[in-house]
Amino acid sequence: MWRFTVAAAPTGTQPAGFVTVSRTVVSAAADLMTNVQRVVVGPAKVRTAWDNAFAATLADKTAREARLRLTREVAALVAAGHTAPRNRAGAQQKATAG
Repeated sequence: MWRFTVAAAPTGTQPAGFVTVSRTVVSAAADLMTNVQRVVVGPAKVRTAWDNAFAATLADKTAREARLRLTREVAALVAAGHTAPRNRAGAQQKATAG
């Protein structure tokens, strides 16, 4: 009836595939950008992975402190009994009617 045959993969050297070529191109582009950065800003000012991680840590710390400040301010307003009017138009009508 039906007969299927599977061809064996050729052994030995195979031509470079799309993935290999892509990796090579990306690697060369990264090296080029690194060298351009060194020339433009100087070798002492080239950002490293450590510099990027440290900057991200500082940004996270700043955002966390801002959230804590806002939480404290809202808690202080609630404790003092301040409430925002739910409907600005209604609050203005009450003020002008009285």
